[in-house]
Amino acid sequence: MEYPDFSSHGYQIERELGHNLIGGRITYRAKDIKTDQTVVIKQFQFAQPMGNWRDYDAIHQEIRVLQKLNHPSIPCYLNSFDTSTGFCLVQEYKNAPSLAASGYSTPEDIQQIAVKCLEILIYLQQEQPLVIHRDIKPENILVSEDNKVYLVDFGLAKLEEGEISSTIAKGTIGFMPPEQIHSRQLTKASDLYSLGATLICLLTRTKSINIGDLIDENEQINFKKKLPKLPRYFVLWLQKMVERKLDKRFVDAEEALKALNLGKNAKIFTFNPKLVKLSAVGLLTEV
Repeated sequence: MEYPDFSSHGYQIERELGHNLIGGRITYRAKDIKTDQTVVIKQFQFAQPMGNWRDYDAIHQEIRVLQKLNHPSIPCYLNSFDTSTGFCLVQEYKNAPSLAASGYSTPEDIQQIAVKCLEILIYLQQEQPLVIHRDIKPENILVSEDNKVYLVDFGLAKLEEGEISSTIAKGTIGFMPPEQIHSRQLTKASDLYSLGATLICLLTRTKSINIGDLIDENEQINFKKKLPKLPRYFVLWLQKMVERKLDKRFVDAEEALKALNLGKNAKIFTFNPKLVKLSAVGLLTEV
């Protein structure tokens, strides 16, 4: 396979990591010629027949967000440059496959992933202005062999003060919360829906493209029948993560993490399949 020559920009491509022909985007693993550092290069080919100039705005939005962030679980921005057909973004390389390609499916494994993802979201939600990712799904979460978790692809992220709305619904169908689909106000709870949907896909071994199989006639993600042996506290927690109504979800990642940890440690539930609420002390209960 013949790769583009980025040597004039200081990089030597090693191999292709992935491509999106419809969007005209190709991702490469490469070496920094001067430092020998392994990097990731996202090439956006806007001038090609299958290119999409709307991605030009997305990549500059991603750069704007990444330049602001400093977290070990978010690959950092390194560089960017123009090409004859588009634009390239250079990021830190993480030797980790996405959850879409992993074998994680046990409740224990997935709870650990949930904890680490929530810790990343807590960081994003504490930023000023806050950051809402808007495209959390298995393909955008990486997990290394030593169980380090990374959140990637901030092309749809919003970096704004206060609540966030968009005139166009952007994201991945099935993982977007209702308020994102209908271009309503987004809050810290919006990314929680997407994370909950991601975890449910992993637990049920449902591919991202088939998430519609889990959505019932009320447009609710319905997974309980597929996971009869899942601990009840985890079922209740997941149901609250993917509630369609914002006011029934956890307020933010910090509250969701507290509830998950309390549920795991205490496991104090009187099971009654009614509305799940979060008590004043943060423990999942049923009323």
